[in-house]
Amino acid sequence: MSGLVLKLSPKERVLINGAVIENGDRRSRLSIVTPNVNILRLRDAIHPEEATTPVRRVCYAAQLVLTGDATAEETRHMLLRRIEELEEEQAQRGYAEHTKRREEQAQKQRQHELAMAGANRE
Repeated sequence: MSGLVLKLSPKERVLINGAVIENGDRRSRLSIVTPNVNILRLRDAIHPEEATTPVRRVCYAAQLVLTGDATAEETRHMLLRRIEELEEEQAQRGYAEHTKRREEQAQKQRQHELAMAGANRE
């Protein structure tokens, strides 16, 4: 049987189905063989004040489900809204980058045309 393998540092903490588990004084490995277990490595946890970007807000909302602070049903709407925000930001960023590239290409074309016009005069 295979499953998730967690490699833990000394004194590292992990949240498994709502219970905080702390590793001992040595590195260790845990094999999680039960499916559908909620696991959160606490060193990777996002604090509410750290959820300052669209990606972090999506991760934080999902984390609330893992920690048991919210149900999947309660969080579904918030996750979808956060994902939509992320999609909008990516679309805006893509449009801005596309516009910038077009402007740079147009400027290069104008410089080339001026250089060619100057060469033709000589």
